[in-house]
Amino acid sequence: MHAFFPRLLFLLLFLPLTHCTYLPSLPYKIDIQQGNVVTDEMVAKLKPGMTRSQVRFTLGTPLVMDIFHADRWDYIYRTAPGGRVAEEKKLTVFFQDDRLSHIQGDFPQPSAFSESEPAQNIFAPEQTFIPAPDTDSNMNEEPDKKGTIDFLKENQTNFYKDNQ
Repeated sequence: MHAFFPRLLFLLLFLPLTHCTYLPSLPYKIDIQQGNVVTDEMVAKLKPGMTRSQVRFTLGTPLVMDIFHADRWDYIYRTAPGGRVAEEKKLTVFFQDDRLSHIQGDFPQPSAFSESEPAQNIFAPEQTFIPAPDTDSNMNEEPDKKGTIDFLKENQTNFYKDNQ
């Protein structure tokens, strides 16, 4: 019994001192980052009418490209310091006719998407339309069939002569 009191005294004096020191938890848990890092600056560069390749260049390759929703790309980012999820951000990009139509997610809406007029053709090349020829006037004329046939026969015979 006499040896019991010094041990008890030792425990009572040094037990509080163990709480003053930092002991890392065992086992060590690393910080985990998963998904695409998407920043507010990257989202601000998005504009309606961008092509898929322009969006991929701006945001990177999407984490989820669903075959059942081909016009939707999902960008998801998670950080888990010490194994506990601390931050999770999502961004969903929608396309219509292979052009960016709108976005949804945890990021502020860019000013280009909040404009009142739709800007669907911002990146579309300039198009000039040439009127189709009037086919009714050509219907009444007789085509020069004899000249066309003679030309074909002459080229056909020359072709076979050259290849023999």
